[in-house]
Amino acid sequence: MTTLRDAAMTSKAWPFEEARRVLKRYEKAPPQKGYVLFETGYGPSGLPHIGTFGEVARTTMIRRAFEIISDIPTRLFCFSDDLDGMRKVPDNVPNTEMLRQHLQEPLTTVPDPFGEYPSFGDHNNAMLRRFLDTFGFEYEFISATEFYRSGQFDDTLLLAAERYDAIMEVMLASLREERQQTYSCFLPISPKTGRVLYVPIKHVDAKNGTITFDEDGVETTLPVTGGNVKLQWKPDFGARWAALDVDFEMYGKDHSTNTPIYDGICEILGGRKPEHFTYELFLDQEGQKISKSKGNGLSIDEWLTYASTESLSYFMYQKPKTAKRMYFDVIPKAVDEYHQQLRAYADQTPEQQAANPVWHIHGGDVPASDMVVPFQMLLNLASVAGAKDKDGLWGFIQRYAPEASPETHPGLDHAAGFAVRYFNDFVAPTRVFRLPTEVERRAIEDLAGRLAAWDQPVDAEALQSMVFAVGKEHGFEPLRDWFGALYQVLLGADQGPRFGGFIALYGIDETRALIERALAGELVSSATTTADA
Repeated sequence: MTTLRDAAMTSKAWPFEEARRVLKRYEKAPPQKGYVLFETGYGPSGLPHIGTFGEVARTTMIRRAFEIISDIPTRLFCFSDDLDGMRKVPDNVPNTEMLRQHLQEPLTTVPDPFGEYPSFGDHNNAMLRRFLDTFGFEYEFISATEFYRSGQFDDTLLLAAERYDAIMEVMLASLREERQQTYSCFLPISPKTGRVLYVPIKHVDAKNGTITFDEDGVETTLPVTGGNVKLQWKPDFGARWAALDVDFEMYGKDHSTNTPIYDGICEILGGRKPEHFTYELFLDQEGQKISKSKGNGLSIDEWLTYASTESLSYFMYQKPKTAKRMYFDVIPKAVDEYHQQLRAYADQTPEQQAANPVWHIHGGDVPASDMVVPFQMLLNLASVAGAKDKDGLWGFIQRYAPEASPETHPGLDHAAGFAVRYFNDFVAPTRVFRLPTEVERRAIEDLAGRLAAWDQPVDAEALQSMVFAVGKEHGFEPLRDWFGALYQVLLGADQGPRFGGFIALYGIDETRALIERALAGELVSSATTTADA
């Protein structure tokens, strides 16, 4: 009988494919450090965004996949480059004038514009950790400031001074001629101003582990150790890999051209280049790259205002090598598809389970779905019921599923609350009702008459077949035009749920009343009045 571990060894699910690549590194002998190290990097120059979360979520999925196919222990480091100088002031924070006075200072010395933490870097690190903790990630946080100043990085920095020319050869080949004239892989931190200095280096003394440079006409010598200098970000990538012996790191497509640089510097400094995974970038509503400094696109908190953490993890799992637009309108689809996969999981073979996103989201400990009503259906119910809170939906839900209650179906209860909030914020302002054409009116009147005469059990599939038959008998071709008319006339939307299921949930008498209001023009006039108000 096939086990999950057997299935994982051949599964085409991308986390297992990546896990097998990492395992191949140690096919001859286990790692000397005693564990396999997964790493994610974070630049805390602005508030953490959903792309940062996605990097940790996806790396965790690969780590969990690795733990199925190997008994080698694993660790995950989340590394914050918080010694980096603040190059520009983010658009989405307070006290921007104050921040401008601290440009080029390390983020961990820039005052916190929110007034909550010792520095702006500390604030953004705390935000990142809070977000990651919300999802229950197992990780170890490393601050670059602490890493440099505590001496943990000293051996690698001294080696960088010793092999300075080799590192510069790699870097200069990637730079424009003008940039080559002033570039150094070392950035001194000014003893006078505390700023990260982008200045030419006059001399690197490998024997004494120092660098010499001019600052405002004054020649200054600093040790490369103890947090007196930092590496430029590209050399820092490779040096960090060497210092920590990183086995795996993923990053966005915008880094992909730098991979040979990162790898080369890692190897110059005595390390073994890690396995990489390059993912496509997230886009905002306008198709632009999501940016920490602009604050465009969705934040983690915004997603969690309208849906569960698991639905966000599901979105992150899907096609990581395909650029995806990430805006509020992707949420309902993600919620419903996640629960579809949950419902399928229990009856699947090990091979199918290994390919099911929910295994990777839950690390194999997959719960049962209690969503007896799809999220999209809850949105439509919130629309026609005029619900102001989730309690307004439960009367309909319990008539449709008598066994359900907020206590026995907590996931559904939370989803009902999310649906009301999402409807009021995104659906209600965009609804556009219209009057039916004559052909549509006759078909909708026929539907109302059949509902009035309905004497069978209130069964979603039977009702769907009846609605289907009405459209067919009234000549709608293709039939999606019939359902489109129902959505536009009755729900004010271009798309909607399986209509038989909607009738079963909302109620036959209630649906008939909704049809009467629509045919009388009340829904159109009501929407117009609301818009004018």
